[in-house]
Amino acid sequence: MASAPRPYRQEPAVLATMHGKERVIAPLLERALGLRVRVSNGIDTDRFGTFSRDVERTGSQLDAARAKIAAAFADAPDTQVALASEGSFGPHPYIPFLPLAREIVVLTNRASGLEFIGHHASPTTNFSHAVVSDVGAAHAFADHAQFPEHGVIVMGVIDGQPAPACALIKDIGNPADLENAVTQVIGICGAAFVETDMRAHRNPTRMRAIERATLDLIRRFRSPCPVCAAPGFAVTERLAGLPCSWCGGPTLAIRAEVLSCAACGHRLERLVSATTADSGQCSDCNP
Repeated sequence: MASAPRPYRQEPAVLATMHGKERVIAPLLERALGLRVRVSNGIDTDRFGTFSRDVERTGSQLDAARAKIAAAFADAPDTQVALASEGSFGPHPYIPFLPLAREIVVLTNRASGLEFIGHHASPTTNFSHAVVSDVGAAHAFADHAQFPEHGVIVMGVIDGQPAPACALIKDIGNPADLENAVTQVIGICGAAFVETDMRAHRNPTRMRAIERATLDLIRRFRSPCPVCAAPGFAVTERLAGLPCSWCGGPTLAIRAEVLSCAACGHRLERLVSATTADSGQCSDCNP
């Protein structure tokens, strides 16, 4: 990666983060693109949404990243490049009982107006929660969540649902802190909602996923458009409809990827190597 041309040649860039993401993002972008990434210290990124639910995220994952970038540009008006990342965690859309972590890292060049987005999605995450009524259950959950290397948060609970307005304790550093937090919240609510802390600086697994999303951003940046040579010619859409191997009808399986250029608008549809899909992905054969 270091041997390829570095297009930015020590140009400054500002990263909107409060949670140490520069540790993985900055070195990669310095080596690969030549950017000198610094953290925008004047931005409270929690105002765009928190995993602990005390501040709800409005809009999509990409909307939140773009809002952070807009704030970074406002905080550094002379800087032409800004960055942000955003994570999303929830159930896997196709595999029951499996969590899925999605990370994006976004780079925006104010001068050109171009935006580059790196992606990483994986079930490799410790994202989980438990409602506990005693300290022993909380310790058992924390052990499973790889605490204290990975953080946990404790909040109130009402009718089995998280209630951060009743109580919310973060930055729990050791088993004694966890015991004190759980005891305090049980005293208020009768139970406690214990959840993995998904902030990057308290979750090494997530930090590795952000690193992979940054590598994907670099890969996309280094893919030039075959028409205008602008960077960022990459997959922007996946088209479903691969024919079923039994009935020949369209399935949910991907039949083609669409690559596009944000600079000139050139699009290329690239068929996948498979010619048919398993009947299990066909709504007619496997309703």
